[in-house]
Amino acid sequence: MASVVLLLICQVLAMTVWFSSTAALPQIVRSEPLSDFRIAAMTSAVQIGFVVGTLVSAGLRLPDRVDPRALFLVSAVSAGVLTAGLATVPPAGGLAIGLRVAAGVCLAGVYPIGLRIAATWASGDLGWLMGLLVGALTLGSASPHLVLAATYGLADWRWVYLVAACAACASGLLITQIGLGPRQVATPRIALAAATLAWRSAPMRLANLGYLGHMWELYALWAWIGAFFHASFAAAGTAQTGSLAGLATFAVIGAGALGAGLGGICADRVGRTATTMAAMAGSASCALVMGWLFAGPPVLLIALGIVWGITVIADSAQFSASIAELSDPSTVGTMLTIQTSAGFFLTLFSIQLMGPVVATFGWPGGFSMLAVGPILGCWAMARLRTHPAARTLAGGLR
Repeated sequence: MASVVLLLICQVLAMTVWFSSTAALPQIVRSEPLSDFRIAAMTSAVQIGFVVGTLVSAGLRLPDRVDPRALFLVSAVSAGVLTAGLATVPPAGGLAIGLRVAAGVCLAGVYPIGLRIAATWASGDLGWLMGLLVGALTLGSASPHLVLAATYGLADWRWVYLVAACAACASGLLITQIGLGPRQVATPRIALAAATLAWRSAPMRLANLGYLGHMWELYALWAWIGAFFHASFAAAGTAQTGSLAGLATFAVIGAGALGAGLGGICADRVGRTATTMAAMAGSASCALVMGWLFAGPPVLLIALGIVWGITVIADSAQFSASIAELSDPSTVGTMLTIQTSAGFFLTLFSIQLMGPVVATFGWPGGFSMLAVGPILGCWAMARLRTHPAARTLAGGLR
């Protein structure tokens, strides 16, 4: 249990790097004019790097061939150093974007590797363990917004990067104190055929399609909810818009930690497909409603946002748990990495589409577009529920 607790702390600290730019941008644009392209590039650069990193990692089967703690250590410290470099260069220039891409590559050795380590300790509680890891990811992703809210108007955007960099480096040092569970299986060979199994196997393909539907919504929400709060609070004439929007964004994203934990408990006791479908139905409903409340009472927006933040992540870990249960033990790390790679590649499109869709159809149109993903995800998981292989999920609970 001590190793699991330390792993959660490491995940929280390392993932502060991910949304550091998204949190810093509101202060950056106050001092330096940035084009929409530059803003979008800083938001998406880490996603691009992550996809590249996971493709390389999966192709070489690194999660199953090397000590995951060593891979986590090198990746987290490298991501921290690269993020610290952002405090020394023009905030949205070519070099800054390049550093964000490189940091994303490094994070491919953090998040999926954390899932791999957690899977080695699972014994009838895989959904719960995966939920805890995703909860840690959520808190880490939300933390830069808390730093922004605490320093808004007092310190410049460089502090967001420096705090994230220190946290990532600390996580790399802490990971060396973690032990591996009894389910760790090393695989010395590179087998390209294993990498394609994620899509050749019907049950794993359906689990991955469900994950893609979930990811279409998740990171676009996290990337844009701050901008929505800033615009909505300003339109409503709310005082201290900047700090309130920062706190609201942290609350929405951070609430996902509760959702991930609850999702894990429900999935282990009720079933993976049932839990994922319920969560996606809930988050899709929030997406369809939120945009119509633009400029409404901040309390109402934040309350609905927190519900959305809980439901949008409650299913996330269960797609990973499903893949872990459907895979051969010697390929779990590779299968998880392939899943995350495909999901984060899709986020590039949903994040980028939000800008033009909101500009054309307003926030109702933008958030409604995100609802398409979980709706299709529900269909995929309903299909998986009827497949004979689903009996291996959650001890037969499906």
